[in-house]
Amino acid sequence: MSEERVPIKLTVNGENVSRSVPVRQHLVDFLRTELGLTGTHLGCEHGSCGACSLRVDGVLVRGCLMLAVQADGSEVVTIEGLDATGEIADLQAAFVQRNALQCGFCTPGMLMTAAELVRADTHKTRAEIRTHLAGNFCRCTGYHAIVDAVAAILDRRANRGGKHV
Repeated sequence: MSEERVPIKLTVNGENVSRSVPVRQHLVDFLRTELGLTGTHLGCEHGSCGACSLRVDGVLVRGCLMLAVQADGSEVVTIEGLDATGEIADLQAAFVQRNALQCGFCTPGMLMTAAELVRADTHKTRAEIRTHLAGNFCRCTGYHAIVDAVAAILDRRANRGGKHV
């Protein structure tokens, strides 16, 4: 007996997508297997590690906790979408410059979460940055370099009127 499938329509990284999906398939599994968008990772599959972070209708969500059918009619943005628009180009450069990534597994989710913070274009203390990133686990860097990178971009954007550099 096969699992029931339902049709969904959504926008992923600006592209309209229509598929028939299993009713119990998680959104991140749909993105990875059906659309080949493998930048969003699966870590804990409990919503704790942040590796599966992505945007749904402008809100940061855990893709491992959301079913693909729940995204029907939604706009989904993955790390590939943020990269393609250039929204995170300065964050990516700061992560490289400050060695804020090592194995790279957490990096897409960390960048998605950091992008939420820097979109507000307001000053944040190091403690506020840490609190914002607290739901994203990194086993390699110890977070200091990640906080440094995010703080540098917040400062740079504040000094340039919020414009991406």
